Amino acid sequence: MLSENAKKDIQAALRKYPNRRSAVMDALRIAQADGGGSLTKGAMEEVAQILDMRPAEVNAAAAFYTMYNVKKPVGRYYIQVCRNISCSLLGAEHLIKHMEKTLGIKTGETTKDSKFTITTVECLGSCGTAPMMQINDDFHENLTTEKIDGILKSLK
Repeated sequence: MLSENAKKDIQAALRKYPNRRSAVMDALRIAQADGGGSLTKGAMEEVAQILDMRPAEVNAAAAFYTMYNVKKPVGRYYIQVCRNISCSLLGAEHLIKHMEKTLGIKTGETTKDSKFTITTVECLGSCGTAPMMQINDDFHENLTTEKIDGILKSLK
């Protein structure tokens, strides 16, 4: 369940919104961070209770956005690689294969040490600096295999 700090953070976030329901994305972000990078059913039920929403409404928001991890826990470094048109045209598929080989996992998997998870997403909104990926909250743009190797090495 949510920690007292997470509950306080959600209450503080509520002051930024015109009504409680508007805070759902912020509350889910806080709950996910509190849960070590993924959302549990229990955490989403608590968020629903705090926001005066039905659990199904909170679950729908969490399931719609790729930034929330509701299906299974992710690694300490959650790598989301854009595979939309700009990134694809500039080699995203090659970069994904390179990361899979380097980390020894396939897209959708997590390394045995729970350090890295790779997924693909449709768009991260950085077409002018493609190919790109997001690791946790950080964007990495104009990617090459050499740049990826340096990023992964810094995280190991």
